[in-house]
Amino acid sequence: MIKKFLYASLSLALAFSTVGCDVDKTEEGRLPNVDVDVSGDPGKLPAYDVDGPDVDVSMEEKEISVPDVDVDMEKKKVNVPDVDVDLPADE
Repeated sequence: MIKKFLYASLSLALAFSTVGCDVDKTEEGRLPNVDVDVSGDPGKLPAYDVDGPDVDVSMEEKEISVPDVDVDMEKKKVNVPDVDVDLPADE
């Protein structure tokens, strides 16, 4: 059961990290120019500009029902995370 939860969590994290990025090619690549005597231009990989999402995590106070030790329900105020994700704009 724990393995299934772990795999599902990792899959979700991978999907979110790849979908939440804006990748723009900033420079063209080229193949190396090579002579037979093994000297030549080493070539160049293309350059990319990657803008990841802006994630804001804050705490806010919420009132939720939690069980008491004697199984009586009472309301308590606890801090819960508040997550805002701003994806980069397409240009």
